[in-house]
Amino acid sequence: MYFLKPYEKFPPVEAADEQGLLAVGGELSVARLKEAYIQGIFPWYDASQPVLWWSPDPRMVLFPEKLKVSKSMKQLLKKNAFEVTFNQHFDAVITACSEMKRDGQDGTWITSEMKEAYLEFHRSGLAFSVEVWQEDFLAGGLYGIYLRDKQVFCGESMFTKVSNASKFGFIKLIEKLRTENIQLIDCQVYTPHLESLGAEEIPRKDFLMYLT
Repeated sequence: MYFLKPYEKFPPVEAADEQGLLAVGGELSVARLKEAYIQGIFPWYDASQPVLWWSPDPRMVLFPEKLKVSKSMKQLLKKNAFEVTFNQHFDAVITACSEMKRDGQDGTWITSEMKEAYLEFHRSGLAFSVEVWQEDFLAGGLYGIYLRDKQVFCGESMFTKVSNASKFGFIKLIEKLRTENIQLIDCQVYTPHLESLGAEEIPRKDFLMYLT
């Protein structure tokens, strides 16, 4: 395990352990976060831990053309069941993500420190949100890092307060990104939910090629 000093560069991602843990410590500055994402590294930890930096192998990704949309979701999309906006209420989205109760998790990994860091990251133009509305109610949403020059979107977290709201927003996001010639969506690690949407695992070395 590599202990990162403030402002010290990351070690090579090949130094990560079997779980994908690369380094411990360092700071959550905009410069540090940008350096991390363009190298295929992301922070993930809880309030009881120091900052933990990850680069798992394999990597879970979604190629936009492989998105799977169920029949029920197609019906919701056809009906315009929700309204979707982009990058209008980042603060509300990351707050809702941090408050979302998740199976098998006590508390949240979106600590107050991380929330403030990503709000600053948003103000710098790299952190991006999707808001899903049911009339004036924020029914769901998600946020991530949009590396426009690499044509890669790194998904971070999503929440839903109305059934299918976050999935609706995710599909609308991919539709938007496809018009902008996005190459892939980084989903970080495997979950059955992501697999059901068409995401797949690829070797880390293949994923990193998209960031060069």
